[in-house]
Amino acid sequence: MKAVAVLPGKPNSVHLRDIPAPKLTDQPHPHVCRIPDGRAVLVKTLQIGVDATDREINEALYGNAPPGGDHLVIGHELFGRVLEVGSKVTEVKPGDFVSCTVRRPGGSLFDQIGRNDITSEEVYYERGINLCHGYLTESFVDDAEYIVKVPQNLKHLGVLSEPASVCAKAIEQAFLAQQRLQVWQPRRAFVMGAGQIGLLATMMLKLRGIEVYTLATKPGPHRKSEIVEAYGAKYISTKQTSLAELVKQVGKPDLIFEATGNAELCFRSMEVLAHNGALIWTSITGGKHEVTVDAARINLEWVLGNKLLVASVNGNRRHFELGIQALSHGEHTYPGVTERILTHPVNGLDGYKEMMQLLEDKEALKVYVNVAT
Repeated sequence: MKAVAVLPGKPNSVHLRDIPAPKLTDQPHPHVCRIPDGRAVLVKTLQIGVDATDREINEALYGNAPPGGDHLVIGHELFGRVLEVGSKVTEVKPGDFVSCTVRRPGGSLFDQIGRNDITSEEVYYERGINLCHGYLTESFVDDAEYIVKVPQNLKHLGVLSEPASVCAKAIEQAFLAQQRLQVWQPRRAFVMGAGQIGLLATMMLKLRGIEVYTLATKPGPHRKSEIVEAYGAKYISTKQTSLAELVKQVGKPDLIFEATGNAELCFRSMEVLAHNGALIWTSITGGKHEVTVDAARINLEWVLGNKLLVASVNGNRRHFELGIQALSHGEHTYPGVTERILTHPVNGLDGYKEMMQLLEDKEALKVYVNVAT
């Protein structure tokens, strides 16, 4: 069967290749974890979302092939349908729509208790990213432990399950950490960035009743600003209103959700957070970028202001479930809005070159591959 893969370490090596079709008895990553007897699920791939992670893997910025191989099948944002299940699988059945988590457990204590999303090991295993093949192929097998059901009425948003899990986890982590304050009721939030993560975070924070300002560079009106406003938030162009000016106008935010991919903005956000506030970092910024900040002032204000920085990456099964619940709640509250995030479909695995080109297009809000119907 067909798969889209790269040769890790070799820039711009993305290609289409033939790989063996999976069987229910296969062990997809025996170097990491084995599927217990009767717990395997065979899934037909329907759609795969792609993002900057896939582009950067193709640029050889990170990513490794599974041991003993020279290629890595990419794709980590899955929406599919169950074809076959093992004798001990009760969570899903053939015909169910599903998504699938990304990280697989290593050997740390956190991995052993089902929290592989916060492994303490330096080496991590992620499908389509590092040391485990991904989902950008026609079908795959995995443990039912990592298969998450998507409701029938949400199938048009199923490909957003993985990014939704990232947002759901990050927001939950901030609220859990802020229990240290005993009473924390954030009234105002800034979302930095209006890509898929920023928009989904905007929706989830609005669902919590928070006043949300979503900041991005380009002045509106355009699709991103329209989506923000349809969620009931306020879109701010930083070309028209700087971060400092916005704070003067509306006050400091109790919560900042940073999702720009810009290292400097990660640190600039630290300068405007309110007392007792929480700053969430979700950006992955590679390369080198030096920034000058007033470290003494930040140190003083953060200590005296009891401020919190939460870094969040990946999600486990429960975070996928939380993300899917948020997508469902958002669809009920803001019908038809979230679907507008899905802007650039690519038809078939043969379109992998178009897929990579679209990932360079700044107007492409969400690129996804229709693998099968």
